[in-house]
Amino acid sequence: MCARFIRARGTETPSQFKQRAERAYEQVLGFYDRTLTWVLEHQRMTLAVTMGMLAATIALYVAAPKGFFPQHDTGLIIGVAEAAPDISYTAMSSRIETLARIVMQDPDTDNVYYWIGPNPTLSQGRMMINLKPAHQRKASAAEIMARLKPKVAAVQGIALFMQVRQDIQVGGRLSKTQYQYTLQDANTDELARWSLIMLKKLQGLKELRDVTADIQASASRATLRIDRDTASRFGITAQAIDDTLYDAFGQRQVATLFTQLNQYKVVLELDPRFQLDTSVLHQLYVRSPNSGQLVPMSAFVRIENSVAPISINHQGLFPSVTLSFNLAPGYALGDAVAAVQAVARGAGKPDSLFASFQGTAQAFQASLTSQPYLILAAVIAVYIVLGILYESYVHPLTIISTLPSAGAGALLALILCRQDLSVMGVIGILLLIGIVKKNAILMIDFALVAQRHENMPPRQAIHQACLLRFRPIMMTTMAVLLS
Repeated sequence: MCARFIRARGTETPSQFKQRAERAYEQVLGFYDRTLTWVLEHQRMTLAVTMGMLAATIALYVAAPKGFFPQHDTGLIIGVAEAAPDISYTAMSSRIETLARIVMQDPDTDNVYYWIGPNPTLSQGRMMINLKPAHQRKASAAEIMARLKPKVAAVQGIALFMQVRQDIQVGGRLSKTQYQYTLQDANTDELARWSLIMLKKLQGLKELRDVTADIQASASRATLRIDRDTASRFGITAQAIDDTLYDAFGQRQVATLFTQLNQYKVVLELDPRFQLDTSVLHQLYVRSPNSGQLVPMSAFVRIENSVAPISINHQGLFPSVTLSFNLAPGYALGDAVAAVQAVARGAGKPDSLFASFQGTAQAFQASLTSQPYLILAAVIAVYIVLGILYESYVHPLTIISTLPSAGAGALLALILCRQDLSVMGVIGILLLIGIVKKNAILMIDFALVAQRHENMPPRQAIHQACLLRFRPIMMTTMAVLLS
């Protein structure tokens, strides 16, 4: 390619654009020469500025909002619909269908599919909202989700919690919203009480949105207390009572009807109209083995109505309740984690209650702890490689001294652009370290050769190296920025 396209000097007339670009470059180089001369004449001040940039880099790292992975618009919103724990299948189907119709009316929605379950309760359903391709809609997934929230909130008796599906997800736990905070306690009563306390406290934090819990403690429960003395006089056992209840409310198959083309299962049950009220238990009868007569169940059974959780979730060996939340606009995951930890410390929770982040929030905590060590390890690795290359302890420090100003600029750019210092940001900083190190190596190599072979003084050698290497440094830097 070079042999075909590069021509010797003087064989062609430079274009006007090239002449103007060269004049602009000469002006920039002249300004750089003047400022470089001033810097070399004020070495102590330059050293003080370098130390100040190091302090500024550390301060900006502490002040920068921390995140894990940037939130992307994948075109898919996941919804969890939750109704009262004791809702019927018919009512749940009607309500989740109403939510789906509202979502489908949004102009940026392509299609919606939903189902009830898969939990052992009918009170929860899942909804997948596929958005139109990005070039066919004007709003982002987050904006569409914010637009749908007040509309679906108007549906009585059901709530829809939404989150934008991400390509990279940590942990396999499903929750109603994006991030999880789990409470564990061997005492279920204490766990239920403190989960409600922590839920109210987290709902009051400005950094969080859509705070909810996976506990459903208000489900209706009917407990049958058997008067065993009375039941024994009739000869009725607990197994007979259980069989009668299963006949009425279970799925007992009593026969199979065969036809030429198919077969049909015959299931014994009460009329569905009578399965929604515990008062029907007073109308059930159990046959007495002693007399052969039917005895009303109300003669030896007492009904106690109360509430109880539908299921008790576990994490490891202990019961658990997971509080999940989304981030409020303008706040990073680091802000939310710090706010939740502050609330947990000030809540005065008992020692037996263990709290921890799960999923993405837990991975974020681990990465936040290791980030400074990762950056330090990168700098140490650079120093070792440069020390071997130059066979010197001093020259690697000269090259590494250029890193604080680059780090301060990168962190300041993240803050001004309202971006989190996420994993992608750290990768970018590590890439920046390599670019800045390469630029310094270009100058140091030339200066060492000029000092050793042309007997130039160190100051004159580095001054000439900076001027001669300015063009390739700018070319490679702009190539990285524009690629």
